[in-house]
Amino acid sequence: MKDRVAIEIQFGKYSFVAYDLFVKHLAFYIGDKIDVGIEILPMKTFQSQMSSGVGYYEGELYNVIRQGRGIPAVPLIVIGIDA
Repeated sequence: MKDRVAIEIQFGKYSFVAYDLFVKHLAFYIGDKIDVGIEILPMKTFQSQMSSGVGYYEGELYNVIRQGRGIPAVPLIVIGIDA
């Protein structure tokens, strides 16, 4: 965290991504530690070159959209990167 922004670069298992998006960023936001959370994930094409079980941008963006507006209740930027 710096200047009220939390940035997480996550190349770990998909469960860690869900924790970041729906627990960690939200806890910092509710605790008035951050104004925005940024999650950086591999794109599906990049993820396919990694170990199994790694979360990826397209899948996690779908999960956030599927939950509906306001969940997670924190301003959030999700960025996908490719190799």
